[in-house]
Parts: sequence; structure tokens; C-alpha cells
Amino acid sequence: METNKDPLGILLRSKRETTRFQVLVEVAEHQPSIRQQEVAEKLGVTPQAISEYIRDLSDDGLISAEGRGRYVVTRKGIEWVLQSAEQLESYARHIRRDIIQQVAIWAAIAAEDLKKGDEVGVFMKGGWLLAGRERQAAMGVAIDDAEKGTDIGVARLNGIIEHTEGTVCVCKVPRIERGGSRSIEKERLYKIVQKAEIIGAVGVEAYMALKRSGIRSDMFYGAREGVIEAAFHGMNCAIIVVDSELTDFIKRLETAGLSYTIHDLAAQ
Repeated sequence: METNKDPLGILLRSKRETTRFQVLVEVAEHQPSIRQQEVAEKLGVTPQAISEYIRDLSDDGLISAEGRGRYVVTRKGIEWVLQSAEQLESYARHIRRDIIQQVAIWAAIAAEDLKKGDEVGVFMKGGWLLAGRERQAAMGVAIDDAEKGTDIGVARLNGIIEHTEGTVCVCKVPRIERGGSRSIEKERLYKIVQKAEIIGAVGVEAYMALKRSGIRSDMFYGAREGVIEAAFHGMNCAIIVVDSELTDFIKRLETAGLSYTIHDLAAQ
């Protein structure tokens, strides 16, 4: 089953595909014992319809039956759920960035003292959304007084907030069986992260590689999504990843459309 890069894709254009996705998520959440009556009530369809969806998903190899009322999601099913979730995430990002900005009140940091009703330019700097009197590609109106450096609401935002997405340096660390943090080139790691504004670590080996090199990690728990979010906000990031987690993270970066480089830290 191919990934559709259109954020609407098949999933959001077909009620049947949407329901298939919901049923598969319910199976994944409650496997292996699935009560079809409860799933039907939750999704607002008949138990007979749920039975047909489960049979259809099984025929497509997305779930497998392990006896009466017992189902598990297959690897193929997991991949489809992830692909569909990424489509939904992409569409939600489009709504937040391109649609809602026309009607919402945006929170920014005042770049100077501002008064209620001031026309303000909104721009990104250092990963933060700022508002000041200088004209920018995106303009709005201050909804209240604010001193420099404090938060301010901006309404009636028009235009595009100009910013350049950051890049991500991905540094691979061997698993502990292959030496872990002890087998990396510390000087090379130190040079790579010097230009990074945000540094994250995925895996104990990765965290210890930073510690052994005298580098403090900004993120450990939730580092994958944190680094991606920081890069979206224009921050240049470095993330140290244990090699067993590398492939999945690279796929996530490619789905997000972010630029990245890969560096193998294993000592030669």
C-alpha cells in the first residue's frame, strides 16, 4: 500500500477508508480480545459493519485472526496506520499554519513596547515568534498593551510569516553491543554540534556519547519530536541517535520535509 503525500489523500476523501483506519486503531489499542459491539458503538456503526470491516482488513493482511474475537495488527497494518497518521498530521499542520492564522489570535513576544491597536509585523527569530512595529511580510493588530519581552496577542494576521526552517544533523552512535559511547570519535562529535542551537539524544548510548564529550543535551525524553518542532521553527539542530533507532527517525524527517545530514560517529 503506497503512501499518499497529498495531506487529504484517500483517507480523508473516503468515509470507508476513514472507518477502516478507525477500526484498525481500535484493534491495535485493544488487541488481542476485541469486542465488536463496543467498537461499533464507539464508531457509530452496526456490529455487522464492524465484522465486515474486520474481515476486509484481514483479507488485506492488515490484521490477523487468532481465534474467535481475537485479532492482532500485522506489521503491514502498523505501517499503514503510521502512514495514515502522518497524513493526518500533515493536514493538521496545514490547517494550523495556513488556515487558522486568518482567524485566530496569535501569541507572540513583543520586540518593543506596544499599545493596544498598534499595527505590528510578526516574524520569527531564534525560534520565537516576535511582534514589532517594523513592517514584515505578515502584519496584524496588537490586542492589548505589552512591554518589550512580554507576551502579546496579535489578531487579524495577514500575510506569510517569513522564516527558514532549520537543518538537522543526525549523528549515529553504535549500540552497546558494538561499543556504545566508548567507540565514538568525541572530537568529531564536538565539532558537529558546535553550530547546533538545539541538541537532542535518542538512546542511552547517545546520551552518554554527549556526556563523555562534555556536551549537555537539551532533550532526551521526546527528543525526536522536539528536534523536529525546533527545526520547523528555524532552529539548527543536532540529534545523537543510537543506530537501531536511525532508520525510523530518518523516515520521520523525510515525512516532515526537513533537510538533514547523517554523520557516523563510530571510530574508524
